[in-house]
Amino acid sequence: MALYASRRQLCRYMVEYHHLSAASALHGMEDLAGYLRKVGCVQYDPLDVVGRNPDLVFQSRWSGYRKGQYERLLYRERRFFDMWDKNMSICAVEDWPCFARTRERPLRWCREHPAAIEEITAYLKKHESACSSDFVMEERVLWWYGQQRLAKAALEAMCYAGLALVHHKKGTRRYYCLSERALPPGLLSAPDPNPTPQDYARWQVLRRVGSVGALPDRPGDAWLGIGGMDAAARSRAFAELEECGALAAVAVEGMKSPLYVKTQDLPLLEGCQRPLPLGTARILAPLDNLIWDRRLIEALFGFAYRWEVYTPAQKRQYGYYVLPVLAGERFLGRIELATDRERGRLIVKNFWWEEGAKRSAAAREAVTRGLRRFMRYNRCGEIERDCEI
Repeated sequence: MALYASRRQLCRYMVEYHHLSAASALHGMEDLAGYLRKVGCVQYDPLDVVGRNPDLVFQSRWSGYRKGQYERLLYRERRFFDMWDKNMSICAVEDWPCFARTRERPLRWCREHPAAIEEITAYLKKHESACSSDFVMEERVLWWYGQQRLAKAALEAMCYAGLALVHHKKGTRRYYCLSERALPPGLLSAPDPNPTPQDYARWQVLRRVGSVGALPDRPGDAWLGIGGMDAAARSRAFAELEECGALAAVAVEGMKSPLYVKTQDLPLLEGCQRPLPLGTARILAPLDNLIWDRRLIEALFGFAYRWEVYTPAQKRQYGYYVLPVLAGERFLGRIELATDRERGRLIVKNFWWEEGAKRSAAAREAVTRGLRRFMRYNRCGEIERDCEI
């Protein structure tokens, strides 16, 4: 029999699970690394208006975080790596063996282009890192997203196949190294811990529930990037994980289907009985783990969010780079920000209050505190407002 929770209780749980309150906030790089391991992956996007998506995820959870700090975990300490997971993502190196199935397709591509792979491998054995411009491979080849220059496609294929890793980045340009130079041999040679399709489906379902905190058994963006798992396999994995006690079904007020929560997280859910104070508003990433399942967020919080950065300008409802604003257990609105690096200013271009949000003095102060916090993260010294809040 499913447990029961109110919608508000689920909202509080999701906020606390993602460390978005003062009580649950992260307090340093080790906490940040622990969060990344808990959620499995954080999505990467190359756009940088006020920070890239991982920056925005981490600053909303740790007040001391500063733009760009996450790269230390990837490229200096090698505790995490760039991987095609939920689209391009940052993942923990411990999960390297689990991506054996994900690597099969790019490995086939590498075998189909042996000359390019051999040339790049030989170069990387002599040099610490390389980018696509280091190679004269001008042939256009078919790659995942259309025709691409051979050198760029080959390096990306080697990365997704596990033959290479992103060594570092300069802006959006990726420099690669051989995986064997960055990861321990025991990890590289470790067998796939999920040898059957059923094992793999159970691992992915449990992992994605952990990525969000709670998920229903239905299609949605939270399942992006998982190859070879159809709806039937997903539902079977949910049932098996519930049967073995890894997942618990929770009936939620006003929702037709149950949500599934990791059994280990039930004490947190059960403890979320009291309303959360507004505190300091958190400006969330457009691809934040909390909002991966947009339908779920609308059902729980009453907040309908669409990131319109890739929407034609004339079809946008709000703006180019608009981010959600959360305070306590409610979304107060959405904000459009920009950075003036020359003057060291965070620019507030627009702010839209959610319909029904209380525009009280306390709510406005929560947003103001959130902006000051965001300004510091974004390495700015002043806030310039083009609108009233």
